[in-house]
Order: sequence, then structure tokens, then C-alpha cells
Amino acid sequence: MFRPRDSYDQRLIEATLDITPEPAALRWMFDVFGNCVAVATFATRAERLTFACGITLEHTPEHAPVFPLAPHATHYPFGYGAEDMPDLARSIERQWPDPRHEVDAWARSFLPEQGRIPTQELLAAMTRSVRANFTYLARSEKGVQDPLTTLRGRRGSCRDFAVLMMEAVRALGMAARFVSGYLYNPRNDRARHVGGGSTHAWLQVYLPGAGWVEFDPTNGIVGNRDLIRVAVARDPAQAVPLHGSFYGLASDDLGMRVEVDVVELTETPATGQTERPGHGSDPVPAR
Repeated sequence: MFRPRDSYDQRLIEATLDITPEPAALRWMFDVFGNCVAVATFATRAERLTFACGITLEHTPEHAPVFPLAPHATHYPFGYGAEDMPDLARSIERQWPDPRHEVDAWARSFLPEQGRIPTQELLAAMTRSVRANFTYLARSEKGVQDPLTTLRGRRGSCRDFAVLMMEAVRALGMAARFVSGYLYNPRNDRARHVGGGSTHAWLQVYLPGAGWVEFDPTNGIVGNRDLIRVAVARDPAQAVPLHGSFYGLASDDLGMRVEVDVVELTETPATGQTERPGHGSDPVPAR
């Protein structure tokens, strides 16, 4: 899953995929969530497997997102309509055990003692709290950390933070789903963002009137600014960027290196050629 999703806020202009060794067959498909998936099979032996994906897209960032929520959803708590519930139900279900209701308690700590709270204010506070109070760690281990481990240790990777907030949002009765994609962070500026240079993960929450809205707890981002969607899924295991199997010796070394370089391209009016200024608001994933 390397090819970004084409949408109103990110228009895919060009995408290439070079695989070494050359696959015997390469086919494309859409999965159950509408993500574009390439499936490669091989017929030769090799000592190295390389996937090089080049993408050019037009990205429209929301610098100050204001969600046009339905009147009944402007404040929490709110409910989903009967026509939406059959499709949202699985995205509301909790996926991880919480026997002592620790994630529940953390989620409810953002609620006022009495009355209602603006929905956008609630979700923004939760998103920015992770950025302010948790420590980011780049983990190479397979899978996602248990949300309780993330909450108790106050540390984790981008996918760990995404899953923690997904479970917290679900604890409040809202639908959430996992997003895998790329992060635009010029010059890998840690003062601006963390998690660049590799694939990135965040979540979407379904809000009546606004639809699926982006939240990146790793960087405290509300809206799509600097976020390039590739795949969405109910569970992180359904949005693994690269997976497969091979036949080999038990002693074979399964090392892996991942590099993601996202730069901005600007077109010069006189020549139509592109330049790379290294900063700006319309990111383009280049490799």
C-alpha cells in the first residue's frame, strides 16, 4: 500500500512503482476499504527485494480547519443517525481489553464535570494532549503496542498513539479508523513534527456533517495539514504498507530499510518546470 488515495484534498498526478527483481506478475486491486493495493509474485531467486515508489500529487492543506458539523453534533455527547450506524458500528467497537477502564478514564478526563463540550474542542484537546504529554519513540518491532502500555508509559510510536486515541474516541461512542500514510516535514524538523522519514500513522473520526476528519496525536495536528493519506482501515493490521512471504533458508537475514522523502515542488510560470524550495504548504511525496 504505497499509492495515496485520490480525494478532493489530495489529487494524484503521477505514480510509479519499480520492483527489483522484476516480478513475474503484478496486479492491482481495491481492498474492502477502497485502498489501492499492488500484489506482486516472483519466480526467481534474489538476495535483495526493493520497492521504489515515486508519487506526485496536489495537496490542499487545511491550516485552520473548521468542521461544518451537523447541528446535533456540534457538542458532545451526540449520536449517529440510524442510516449511518450499520456502517459505523464496527468502527465504534473497542478492539483492545481495558479491564480497569484506564483508557475510559483518560478519555473522560477531557470532559467537563457538568454540561456539554464543543465536539471539535474535545477532540483537539485529546490530540494535543498526546503531543504535549507523551514521548515519541520510533519502534521497529512488528505490530502495535497495547494502548494500556502506551498510556501507562506515556511513550510510543505514531501507530501506538493513533491506536490509543482511537480506543479513547471509541470509549466515548464515536467512530474512528486507522490511517497509514506520509508526513511532510521539511528538513526533518523535529521542532515542527516527529515521525518523518518513514511511513506515518494517525486516525480519522467520523463527525456528522463533516465526515471523516483527520487527527494526528503524534504531532498535535487537527485536519489534514502535512498529512498524505495512503490507506484507511478499521484495524492497523489491515493497513500494513508492505507485507508478504518468501521461501528461503532459516539462516537468511530479514533486515529491512524504509526511506520516505516528501518535498514540495513549485512550478515556475515561465518554463513549467518544477523546483524544490524545501518548504511551503503543498507537500508532494517524491520517493
